[in-house]
Amino acid sequence: MLSDIEIAQNAKMKKISEIAAGLGIDENDLEPYGHYKAKLSENLYSKLAFKDDGKLILVTAINPTPAGEGKTTVSVGLAEAMGRIGKNAVLALREPSLGPVFGMKGGAAGGGYAQVVPMEDINLHFTGDMHAITAANNLLCAMIDNHLQQGNELGIDPRRIMFKRCLDMNDRALRNIVVGMGGKANGVPREDGFNITVASEIMAILCLATDITDLKERIGNILVAYNYSGEPIFAKQLGACGAMTALLKDALKPNLVQTLENNPAFIHGGPFANIAHGCNSIRATKLALKLGDYCITEAGFGSDLGAEKFFDIKCRYGKLKPACVVLVATIKALKYNGGVLKNDLAKENMWALEKGIVNLQTHIENMYKYHVPVVVAINRFASDTEAEIKFVKDFCAEMGVDVSMCEVFAKGGEGGIDLAQKVCETIQYCSENGSDFKPLYSTELSIKEKVEKIATEIYRADGVVYTPQAEKAIKEIESIGFRDLAVCIAKTQYSLSDDPTLLGKPKNFRITVRDARLSSGAGFVVIYTGDILTMPGLPKKPAALDIDCDNNGNITGLF
Repeated sequence: MLSDIEIAQNAKMKKISEIAAGLGIDENDLEPYGHYKAKLSENLYSKLAFKDDGKLILVTAINPTPAGEGKTTVSVGLAEAMGRIGKNAVLALREPSLGPVFGMKGGAAGGGYAQVVPMEDINLHFTGDMHAITAANNLLCAMIDNHLQQGNELGIDPRRIMFKRCLDMNDRALRNIVVGMGGKANGVPREDGFNITVASEIMAILCLATDITDLKERIGNILVAYNYSGEPIFAKQLGACGAMTALLKDALKPNLVQTLENNPAFIHGGPFANIAHGCNSIRATKLALKLGDYCITEAGFGSDLGAEKFFDIKCRYGKLKPACVVLVATIKALKYNGGVLKNDLAKENMWALEKGIVNLQTHIENMYKYHVPVVVAINRFASDTEAEIKFVKDFCAEMGVDVSMCEVFAKGGEGGIDLAQKVCETIQYCSENGSDFKPLYSTELSIKEKVEKIATEIYRADGVVYTPQAEKAIKEIESIGFRDLAVCIAKTQYSLSDDPTLLGKPKNFRITVRDARLSSGAGFVVIYTGDILTMPGLPKKPAALDIDCDNNGNITGLF
């Protein structure tokens, strides 16, 4: 059996100019990065302004487990299957972070025969977007420290600098550091730290910006510090916005690649979903909606994180209206939620499946709260028994939800034809009968009211507990005029609760908010729960140990 990277390396890719031509993109709007990847010009947006949007399909999932759910694989496979049934579909996904690639998760370009290619490029440096974001972020940090060194005209309090440096790598040693050591010539000593690039506010801004003007304005609105009088200091006061925008101007352009079956795919932006908002860029999604009759996109981790933020942040600010949700699950993962150990998941266990399927039920119910129709995609494994499959199908039928047994990992687009047909039928039915998507909450609510709305209705908590630090931070954010923003809750992906050990559908719990941070440039307030970290560490056996490059430059071991 071939590995993912071996399958990808054997792919018969088309030149990126052919993929673009298939979408009706003129070569003058294509900026190639080699033969198989390209960026798309700013002019393309204005050329397509007259076109109607296609239908937006969100792929999300139940809470992730060690068994794996295959959300990206299903997303890619669905796009391939759409092509096989004659539909014009464009895929819009996130860029992988180097942190997980070399850390625990491995690559993030799909799997098996449902991948985007060139897989190695996408998982590594790609077109340099991550590096541009890192550089822009760290330029602002350098400007802050230089301002302190050169007289501190703004009166910035070094103890209250809110903006951190970043690096797109898991490196726990950088979480808390001291800078400016070594005497007067080396700067003002102060405590600092690093976020991983995909958890940075610059990443969120890039993914939410509608154009270069909006990008620059959002950068200027970043809260960087408070002065000695307790007044907020923003990036625009440091004069960094123009230079940061110059670093990001090309990164703002979506990247065009292809699937193994030569379907078009935009890979652009990559915020984490348990820390940031977990969606690819608004610009890539809107471009896909103009170029295709269907745009297939995904949101990170389970629907309690990625889909909630997709609806309440991305769709709100991008004025997007989703037509359908594909909710991915596996029978193995449902049994894991029912209490089965990882090593025993291949064995039939109807009792555990019946107990664990409540996790799927909760995610379906949550999606209905946004008034969007749902199709369940069961990513099928060879170990799934007929009795287990029948149970899941019957359960979904009782909930009034179509379910498809998906085999795109092994069969590519052919293994997703049934899913594609059911998604199209669902969208057609809702188009004829009307749909009424709306976010879960109004931004006019207070920060606490928005948090409690998500905690009680999506996580199913009994309420929310705030630490003194969180109370103080929220009060300060509202006092400086940022009450009416969306909230972005940083929470464990493994549970509906903030405790990763509580599987299935936890009961009798409260969410504990330990802190809050204003991302005024991005347009949301980050709410920290549990022990979520913005700079991950490497595991005991990092994926980097299995990655190699031979004397001819051929990469192996990349998932």
